[in-house]
Amino acid sequence: MSGVLVLAEHREGALRDASFETMAAGRQLAEALGTDLSAVLLGGTPEMAQLVADRGVKVRHARHELLAAFNSEAYQRALVALVQELASDAVLMPHSSFGNDLGPSLAVALGCGAVSDCIGFEKTDAGLKVTRGMYASKLHAEVLVPELPLVAMVRQSEFKQAGPGDGGAVEAWDPGPALAEPLRTRFISVEEVPTTGIDITKADVVIAVGRGVKEEANIAAVRELADSLGAVLAGSRPVIDAGWLEKERQVGSSGKTVKPKLYIALGISGAFQHVAGMKGAETIVAVNKDPHAPIFGVAHYGIVDDLLKVVPVLRQKLVEAK
Repeated sequence: MSGVLVLAEHREGALRDASFETMAAGRQLAEALGTDLSAVLLGGTPEMAQLVADRGVKVRHARHELLAAFNSEAYQRALVALVQELASDAVLMPHSSFGNDLGPSLAVALGCGAVSDCIGFEKTDAGLKVTRGMYASKLHAEVLVPELPLVAMVRQSEFKQAGPGDGGAVEAWDPGPALAEPLRTRFISVEEVPTTGIDITKADVVIAVGRGVKEEANIAAVRELADSLGAVLAGSRPVIDAGWLEKERQVGSSGKTVKPKLYIALGISGAFQHVAGMKGAETIVAVNKDPHAPIFGVAHYGIVDDLLKVVPVLRQKLVEAK
């Protein structure tokens, strides 16, 4: 066996950030195993392949009409052929809707084990130890993988994106023989869920409000603060469930994952489901009247006070600064 292979995921003409996070996880695993890291791009464009190669890895780029859009069956066939050709130690992919569809079936086709929601890898005398989340990350389990190869789905936002590196290259790889037989499934189209046009995942500044806001009427003050900062307004699940903010504004394991430059958590206790969706932010500021609130465990700066007292002060400071 030789090498760790990372699948670069792309959707609707763009590479996903999770691809570069998975590359960082792959680098950790490759170092633990004392082997090399490489990547594969199924479909996509030469520009995408080069972006992956710029992280300092060799990229096999497979271009085929059946790989233009994600199709689990087509991806599985192509990956089985490539993994067998390379005799890979492990195949890593994001723990996404695509990865969770593809990963288990790929493992069955390869006759190997699969571990989902992976957050760490360590080599031991007994084999490879993989740390993964369980029960919506209420606990972490250490899974022993005595034999390789392995298919692993890596938790999004758990690893910082792999940075630029030297020595990367793009190599064309022909998946044709693996896709010669007719597929039982086909891609039809992408159906977008109707939204208000808000995408909190692309914002540089996110202000999120939680149960501590007490009632819907108090959100108006938070919205004014967000507007003053040029931020988007988001919320934790209790606020969304109450109908005070739209579903697409929810941050957390049952909502969206955000990684802004600045994340301000107002009246959010910091349950692990919420933290999973925002801990990748560059700077986290938390305001909560409970000094023991879990949110302070991930915050870079904290204010212990009622958000309804703090928000007007922050708003006034911004006005004075202007």
